[in-house]
Amino acid sequence: MNGKVYLVGSGPGSVGLLTQRGRDVIDAADVVLFDQLPGEDILSTLPARAEKIDCGKYGGKHTLEQDEIEALMVDRAQKGKMVVRLKGGDPFLFGRGGEELETVRKAGIPVEMVPGISSALAVPASVGIPLTHRKYASQVTILTGNEDPTKPEPALHWELLAKSHGTIVILMGVANLAKIAAVLVKNGKPDKTPVAIIERGLRKDRRVTAGTLATIAAVAKTAGVKPPAVIVIGDVVNMYDPALPDLIPFEG
Repeated sequence: MNGKVYLVGSGPGSVGLLTQRGRDVIDAADVVLFDQLPGEDILSTLPARAEKIDCGKYGGKHTLEQDEIEALMVDRAQKGKMVVRLKGGDPFLFGRGGEELETVRKAGIPVEMVPGISSALAVPASVGIPLTHRKYASQVTILTGNEDPTKPEPALHWELLAKSHGTIVILMGVANLAKIAAVLVKNGKPDKTPVAIIERGLRKDRRVTAGTLATIAAVAKTAGVKPPAVIVIGDVVNMYDPALPDLIPFEG
């Protein structure tokens, strides 16, 4: 008899912001397939009795490829196990949760989606950057930074993004930051547009690096900015003040 698969979003890295439903299914799991993005605070709470399978990406190298991860999910569920696929943020926002959903359903296995608070929302909020504000922005665009904006046929419409007066949030964009800033300016975005990079979510070693489209690549290089990080572009970044306390405080 088949078990069941749960696609669980762990949120932005804080145990306190993991949903109650997420906590319940993790605690009851027979198998947990996890990435590194949930963070050690959450990963350290995985049940001792569960089989734990590391699916993370380290130094640019995947521990397991996507098809291997999906095969393991199906295999364990077909053996009657309760399987949790644990991801950072929300599984359906650049988490490949949609692909895993398709595979599990095709195998005839029951599946439940447990949403998580996306880092795209929580991480800027934690340092006092609202993604919308009546004075500054009435729309938000969330995009992946994994796509090279200079490739011949980009999937993203950079000209429209540059002309937008809303906030742009980029996930997984550190490696392409210089190219993204340059292509936005090239397409008409003012080079004085504020930019903030928030590294490491809600972890204790979180750091914010700020600049403008004209300066952010050099500032980030000097600061040694590394992923995981959330990049926010737009006038709402002006509300960030390093002298003020975090809006979502660290735990512990």
